[in-house]
Amino acid sequence: MTKKKDIEVLRVTHLRGPNIWTYRPVIEAWLDIGELENFPSNLLPGLYERLTAILPGLIVHRCGVGEHGGFLERLRDGTYAGHILEHVVLELQNLAGMKTGFGKTREIGENTGLYKMAFRTRQEEVGRAALAAGRDLLMAMIEDRPYDLAATVASLTDLVESLCLGPSTGNIVDAAGVRKIPFIRLTDGNLVQLGHGAAQRRIWTAETEHTSAIAEGIASDKDLTKTLISSCGVPVPEGQLVTSAAEAWEAAEDIGLPVVLKPYDGNHGRGVSLNLSTEADVAAAYELAAKEGDSSSVIVERFIVGDEHRLLVVGRRVVAAAAGESLWVTGDGKSTVLELCNTQINTDPRRGETEEFPLGLVKPDESGEIVLELKRQNLTHASVPAEGQKVLIQPNGNVAIDVTDKVHPQVAAMAALAARVVGLDIAGIDLVCSDISRPLEEQGGAIIEVNASPGLLAHLKPAVGEPRNVGEAIVDHLFGDATGRMPIVGITGKHGTTMTARLVAWLLQISGKKTGLTCADGLFVNGRLLPRDGFSDWETGERLLLNKNVEAGVFENDARMILSEGLAYDKCTVGVVTDVSDFASLSEFHIDSDNKLYNVLRTQVDVVLPSGAAVLNAADPQVVEMADLCDGEVIFYGVDEHLAAIAAHRQDGKRVVFERKDGARNNIVMAIGHEEVGTLPLSPLVPPEAVLAAIAAGWALGLTPDLIGAGLRTWEASPKRVHH
Repeated sequence: MTKKKDIEVLRVTHLRGPNIWTYRPVIEAWLDIGELENFPSNLLPGLYERLTAILPGLIVHRCGVGEHGGFLERLRDGTYAGHILEHVVLELQNLAGMKTGFGKTREIGENTGLYKMAFRTRQEEVGRAALAAGRDLLMAMIEDRPYDLAATVASLTDLVESLCLGPSTGNIVDAAGVRKIPFIRLTDGNLVQLGHGAAQRRIWTAETEHTSAIAEGIASDKDLTKTLISSCGVPVPEGQLVTSAAEAWEAAEDIGLPVVLKPYDGNHGRGVSLNLSTEADVAAAYELAAKEGDSSSVIVERFIVGDEHRLLVVGRRVVAAAAGESLWVTGDGKSTVLELCNTQINTDPRRGETEEFPLGLVKPDESGEIVLELKRQNLTHASVPAEGQKVLIQPNGNVAIDVTDKVHPQVAAMAALAARVVGLDIAGIDLVCSDISRPLEEQGGAIIEVNASPGLLAHLKPAVGEPRNVGEAIVDHLFGDATGRMPIVGITGKHGTTMTARLVAWLLQISGKKTGLTCADGLFVNGRLLPRDGFSDWETGERLLLNKNVEAGVFENDARMILSEGLAYDKCTVGVVTDVSDFASLSEFHIDSDNKLYNVLRTQVDVVLPSGAAVLNAADPQVVEMADLCDGEVIFYGVDEHLAAIAAHRQDGKRVVFERKDGARNNIVMAIGHEEVGTLPLSPLVPPEAVLAAIAAGWALGLTPDLIGAGLRTWEASPKRVHH
């Protein structure tokens, strides 16, 4: 077919928090599809066939139809290039291992060829790359040109693996998400904050803020670890620390053959040699262990018969256990040991180079432990074993078989005790025994190592057996019954929002909470002005969420921030909307009516927690409409108690705040249904709508009428205390 004008990407924005599209981060792209506006998919010959052939996974996209195959139905019947691009971008992210499903595309105006498209992404750079690749792929399919999908997916996969959270950290974050605990990624690596402000906890993969540096230091000193845990009755193998091959052989003879040699300060099983019985083997193992560790010190230990096991201790209990097995190849009389490993072991789909794979690739030409094991069998990686000859590649260490349900209670108690003695709240306990379902003493088993920052993948993706949701155990350990949330008040609209925000922050502050406030007047913590340092509104808001001293947060959010960045928080306790007005100032975002502005400002109500409340201005009909969107309670406020929304709300026995003119005095009334529970004087110095909104928000936060009254009096007496 003749070449159509390209899809042009006019603008790309990463909305990092809840936004006009959804409550999760998305990338919003503005598109000009040019001449393709005249060519829906059913008028592009062969597009359906080419696109479904190159991206068969599109069949599971439900789209607006709401069922399996929904998008393909739209594609067959006729849909436009912007909508098709949305689904192509989502599918490319899925193929790269970053699962996403949300997307929306809306036309800007009628028959303009201009569209806004939003799609969910878990990492901005990956999302932007998927957008660029998706455009190229779609244009290739429209123009019937070849496209190298494999290269694109490989490139995107590399980005996902290098930029996204690792699978262990991701599992913990996902487990927090199930409990609705928010998270903030603090670095490009795996340092993550779970929760907000003073309610937060921090993790770094399987380390937590409770993991002490002293405990880590003890765990890295294998000899000290053994001394400490054995003194508490934990069985450990007899061993000695040596600094030469000659000393190693002497220690081996003292301990009794066979023995194990391992680096004094190694990890991940590197440099460990098992079942050594000759002086030559011990000398070679010493050189390997000394090279692998950070010092020349090497531990010689009694060899314990049995399989290696890794028990994961979280808090005071074992939450998962995995067993190892020996690894063998069988000769065919033609292939080298290296070739046999590649055909008989490395073809296992569970093996790979990255953290995504529960088992690593076996490299008999590179791994010092395997080289040594082969040497003891008079072989090298280039040897050709006879047909039927079995060759031991690894005697142990292939720890990926789930045995959690088989662990004897006494074994679990010993593992938990070992972690506790070292001082670790999360630990990987390595032990060797023949039968994990029997006590260690009766079978001569022993704990051989205690590891800080243990890998979780063997439990999340065992090669054999049931996966264990260890992230859930870690989150429960960190939070108990807590939510990780602090009280958050979000305020949006055009009129009086800054004053409302400042007054709510003051009420929270005098209630005894260290309160953060971000508003048009600046960034404050407990009334002290902090420098903004050029941060955007979203970044300023996030600074409050990161601050471990902050116990409550108040955020003024205007429509421009919601459109350009999204909200700084995922959910709030109280959402205040003052009015829906002044869409003209947002024309650059194609917001050209009160209805479109309503869809922007409703974001503040959409994110109210079920346990929270929306505080809405009863005098604005569009604000009143937002009541139906709230998952929590609704409190109406207004300058007239006869406003329809207030009257109806009172009739339903719900909470309202309104102004009542009583002769020369104006009072504020707090009522539940027809019962008036508080009456406060209204100061003429502050706009009444702002005071009413702030009182309603304070009431929603659980503040009493007496405390709110005290707050209003002190605010009037000393308003500058909030400024400076």
